[in-house]
Amino acid sequence: MKKENKVWFRFAYLFFTLLIILSEIYVVNFFVLKQKAKQESNLLNTIQIEEYEVPKNQIKKIVQKTVGEIIKKKKERILKVKKLQEENEDIIGWLEIEGTDINYPVLQGKDDEYYMTHNYKKEYSRNGSIFLSKDYNWDIPSNNLLIYGHNLNNGTMFQELLKYKDEEFYKEHSIIRFTTAFEDVKFEIISVFQSRVYYKSEKNVFRYYYFVNPETEEEYNEFVESAKRVSLYEIEATANYGDSLITLSTCSYHVKDGRFAVVGKKINKEANR
Repeated sequence: MKKENKVWFRFAYLFFTLLIILSEIYVVNFFVLKQKAKQESNLLNTIQIEEYEVPKNQIKKIVQKTVGEIIKKKKERILKVKKLQEENEDIIGWLEIEGTDINYPVLQGKDDEYYMTHNYKKEYSRNGSIFLSKDYNWDIPSNNLLIYGHNLNNGTMFQELLKYKDEEFYKEHSIIRFTTAFEDVKFEIISVFQSRVYYKSEKNVFRYYYFVNPETEEEYNEFVESAKRVSLYEIEATANYGDSLITLSTCSYHVKDGRFAVVGKKINKEANR
């Protein structure tokens, strides 16, 4: 019996010894793997920081540089308008819709006929010019920049405005930029619609082409509400009383004396960069 007990004792001793060794190996491997995973995680975080994050002490310099570049570009655009005005004082600004061919000087004559047949050099041209309504008063200033241009088959002037019939085109070109000798601003489109020139006898119609100098808040709100109501598709952005507006208008052949218009509101200074 004593001999058998010794055998079992040795067997038990070896079993528990082996169990302890295996347990230690497991624990060691666990912590080694955990540490390795932690190191890999730290390495990944390091890579992400190097690729995407900027040290705090560099952020201020980058912001200052970016703002400086924006201001410089704005000043350059304003100076170009001033330079053009030396050639023709009727040039009141520059209109641009990025990603399109709409990138022209804007003129304002004593009437709304002259620049339909003359370019910015005052030379005769069947293309005419992009021009601001004679009724816009720079001394007020007025609430709505009503700007006209021909719809030409050669794709120039305001022909590309008709592309706004496609909602996807609007989404890709929702900003209108207008630069004068005093400021370089952007307008966010709030409405796109088809219309026509109405007869004087017609009542309760939206004559958007008369809206330049609203005398009351009610008149302003009525214009915005009407423009939103007739828009070809729903646009979330809107305008509130006091917001400056821009309306681009051209001919359209969907009906007799048809018109096509795009309305935008001035973006506030914080977002206008």
